[in-house]
Amino acid sequence: MTPSRIRLWAAGTAGVLIVLAALLVAITAGVAIGEMAIPMKTTVAAVTNRIGLTAIPVPRIQEAVIWDYRLSRSLVAAFCGAGLALSGAILQSLLRNPLAEPYVLGISAGASTGAVSIMLLGFGAGAISLSAGAFAGALLAFAFVVMLASGRQTADRTILAGVAASQLFNALTSYIVSTSANAEQARSVMFWLLGSFAGVRWPDVALSASVVSVGLVVCIWHSRALDAFTFGEDAARSLGIAVGRVRVVLLLVTALMTATMVSMVGAIGFVGLVIPHAARFIVGPGHMRLLPACALVGALFMVVADIVSRIIIAPQVLPIGVVTALVGVPFFSVILYRARRVA
Repeated sequence: MTPSRIRLWAAGTAGVLIVLAALLVAITAGVAIGEMAIPMKTTVAAVTNRIGLTAIPVPRIQEAVIWDYRLSRSLVAAFCGAGLALSGAILQSLLRNPLAEPYVLGISAGASTGAVSIMLLGFGAGAISLSAGAFAGALLAFAFVVMLASGRQTADRTILAGVAASQLFNALTSYIVSTSANAEQARSVMFWLLGSFAGVRWPDVALSASVVSVGLVVCIWHSRALDAFTFGEDAARSLGIAVGRVRVVLLLVTALMTATMVSMVGAIGFVGLVIPHAARFIVGPGHMRLLPACALVGALFMVVADIVSRIIIAPQVLPIGVVTALVGVPFFSVILYRARRVA
């Protein structure tokens, strides 16, 4: 290994460790911040007490708020950010498009249609049925994209299929809301569509953690293929990569991660667009390092965005999708402008 590569590796490792430390601090802050202010040392004590490391006296009400509400919320936010960032990195590599992100496949629109069907048309009841409906809608949207892009799949063809799916399912959602919702229901649907971590609990932590962990392992397993895709499909084939199989596997994993997150917390955009570019700046383009970095940076970004959503107009909570859009839209504009100048 040359000295320059050693310096690059050391810089990337240091950057990842800094992000990991910042993530732990952000999760602690996310648990401490809220309508009931809780000192960060109390937050740490409540968690270490529960896992048996300490026996520090903590007020019962604060312990309940920390463990039963805020910690699960912060952890789901972290896993949600990690999953969406991973999905964005995979799509940008497969499609060779710096503007690609999970929602370009229409998965969010499909999940929204499924959730709205549960909310307004009465198919099932309760949060479990809502999540199941959103998940089914997301998978239906993915199947629609696969059907449209069947044959010789290209980046442009897949993106156009995703645009078509988004338009179709957004139209279905608008139709359901327009014909079936009263004013109060329409407000509730709009808040869910913009994203919210308000209703997540520990079962959601377990689900999001398992899905993201499996997705990360599968993506890292295909990191060499993703590096090859960066130079085009012909280059990947020349290196012995089974292009069709790898694309299907990674698109399916991406769809499942995104669908799971959307089914739990609603539609959150721009995370998959912004975070992969930030992670490349920290560790470089190699996917063996890029994918774990995306997961960490995405988790940090989403936890911080959740904190901002709770304090920017306190005591009200701003939909998380509004916060991510305030960051993502300017970033999207910069990338689009730079791509136009290159062209």
